[in-house]
Amino acid sequence: MLKKEFKRKDVNRARNLIMGKTGASTGTQVGYSKKDEDHKEGDVWTEGRKTWTLKNGIKQTVSKLDAIKKEVFMPLSCPCCNKIMKKQLDKPNYRIHKKCFDCVVEFEHKLRIRGEYDDYLKNLQGKNNLTILDEAESYLLDAINTSNNGYVSEHGEVERWMGGLDKEKLSKDLKQTVKETKEKIKSRLND
Repeated sequence: MLKKEFKRKDVNRARNLIMGKTGASTGTQVGYSKKDEDHKEGDVWTEGRKTWTLKNGIKQTVSKLDAIKKEVFMPLSCPCCNKIMKKQLDKPNYRIHKKCFDCVVEFEHKLRIRGEYDDYLKNLQGKNNLTILDEAESYLLDAINTSNNGYVSEHGEVERWMGGLDKEKLSKDLKQTVKETKEKIKSRLND
C-alpha cells in the first residue's frame, strides 16, 4: 500500500523516462526568453549597468580603471623587442620610457651617435621638473585649504584660534607663481 499518492507531474516524468525523453519537461513553465545578440571580436555593449567586450572569444567586463591599469602594470615582455622583462632595471625604465632597459640603452646610443642626446636629457629633466611642480602645487593647495578651526592640545582640550591666513589670497599667489615657473621651464625646453 502506498503512503503517498503520485501527482500528475510524477507520472509524466516516469512516462518521459520510459520513452527515452530524459530532458523533456513535465509541466508548463511561465517566464520570458531573453533576446540573443551575437557579438563579434572587439564589440563593446552594455547589459544592465555593466559594459562588456569580447576579447579572444571571451566575454569580459570593461572597467573604468582599465586605462589606468594599462599604464601602471608592467607587461611580461617588452613592447619593442618582445623579450621578457625580468632584469632589475627593466621596471624603472618601463615606467619612464615604456621599454625594457636594453631598448632604452640602444635608443640612447642612437641619439648619441646623431648628437641629439643632450636635447633628449634636457627634455626629460624639464618634464620631470613640471611633474614635481604639479605635485608640490597640489600639496600646498591642500595644506592651505585644510581647516584650522581648532586644535586638540596635549591635555585633550580643544583650542580655538582666531585670525590666521587669507586662504584665497595665498591660493591665488601660489597659482600665479606656479604658472610663471611652468612658463619658464617650458621656455627652456623650447630653446
